[in-house]
Amino acid sequence: MAEQKATNIVWHQGAVTRADREQMNGHKGCTVWLTGLSGSGKSTIAVDLEKRLCERGVRTYILDGDNIRHGLNKNLGFSPADRTENIRRIGEVAKLFTDAGVVALTAFISPYRADRDQVRALMPDDFIEVHVECPVDVCEQRDVKGLYKKARAGEIKEFTGVSAPYEAPLTPELTIDTSRQSVDASAQQILAYLEQRGIV
Repeated sequence: MAEQKATNIVWHQGAVTRADREQMNGHKGCTVWLTGLSGSGKSTIAVDLEKRLCERGVRTYILDGDNIRHGLNKNLGFSPADRTENIRRIGEVAKLFTDAGVVALTAFISPYRADRDQVRALMPDDFIEVHVECPVDVCEQRDVKGLYKKARAGEIKEFTGVSAPYEAPLTPELTIDTSRQSVDASAQQILAYLEQRGIV
């Protein structure tokens, strides 16, 4: 847990509540947290789901692992400590989006259970963990970025699934096996879950 360095600060509550924003939007806010190995399909599913939600008039936004590291988290590497801080920061951002009544979609490897559990603790009723399950050999066959090849050659240190661990969720809200299921079916499965929960 990051240490609170700022002192003499007070949380300021606005005049517009989350309930007000959700009523205006016509849907609830939440965070759909897609976790899985590189190449499992997290970002592809998130893009498909975002499009489906937008077509229904749902306010949504994707927080993608690579994109976040271009800006907000560009000072972080891939050591265990940096991975933890990466997920802590994005969890705080996702919480703000959720409070704004947006359906936040996140696509992060987020390999450590404890880090994902810390994000869940920020918004226990609004955190939907989706394990995008796919065997490492299938991910490696896809390897659109060529990362597994570089990791196997020792060019990338601490690469999840090769030289760094991945701790699969124990009790995710959803598990999607992308080695057996299409992107279309995967996005539809998440959408059906959001409907079932009364979020959209």
